[in-house]
Amino acid sequence: MTEPSSDQGAQPDGPAGPSATGTPLNARGARLNRRGLETRARVIRTAIGMLADTEHGGEVSANLVAKRAGVTWGTVQHQFGDVDGLWAAVLADLGSRGDMLPWKETDDGSVAERMGRIVDALWSGLDSPTGRAVATLRNLLPRNTAEFTETYPRTAEQLTRWDRRWRRAYARAFRGLVVDAYRLERVRHLLPAAVHGLYLEQRLSTWTDIDEARAVLAESIAGYLERRD
Repeated sequence: MTEPSSDQGAQPDGPAGPSATGTPLNARGARLNRRGLETRARVIRTAIGMLADTEHGGEVSANLVAKRAGVTWGTVQHQFGDVDGLWAAVLADLGSRGDMLPWKETDDGSVAERMGRIVDALWSGLDSPTGRAVATLRNLLPRNTAEFTETYPRTAEQLTRWDRRWRRAYARAFRGLVVDAYRLERVRHLLPAAVHGLYLEQRLSTWTDIDEARAVLAESIAGYLERRD
């Protein structure tokens, strides 16, 4: 197999995911032997390291990952099917680490206190290797949602799973409180983007006091949720 000139490789021949027993499969659905498992782990580890390294930025590609991992593009196709399978496997590995939503789940505290914990947790997640890797990968993917889901269906499914985990964690954070469901849902859409915006702002030349901005964000949202009008 020849290496493609871009990230758009051939469509996968098989699942390139875990079997019923949890053992990873190659692109044709066959179990991997020890050497295959080691190769797969090395490629994923290399991809995550490059994505999390902010010095690489937009220079990360599946081709460069293969080169850095010391494998051919044919090996990547055998293991993952195509670039969609590779990025999906990377996200699945990152999702198993649990440090993207690292807040302590407790049922105590006011709305403001819980919102403060959520904002802090989202911030810590963005500042972790996992958060940096996911952010870089998302920048590599198509901006148009329809194009993204059509071109990278397995990667899109993995990001959908991330969203489901966020929904569950967010819902658990407000257990035991009486909060307007409509407002709570609106805030769920706002929070990741708002925290991400402040996170990016701190990396620029700025006169903004980021700590104050984070505190005001949490307090303002809590005030919105607690309004009774």
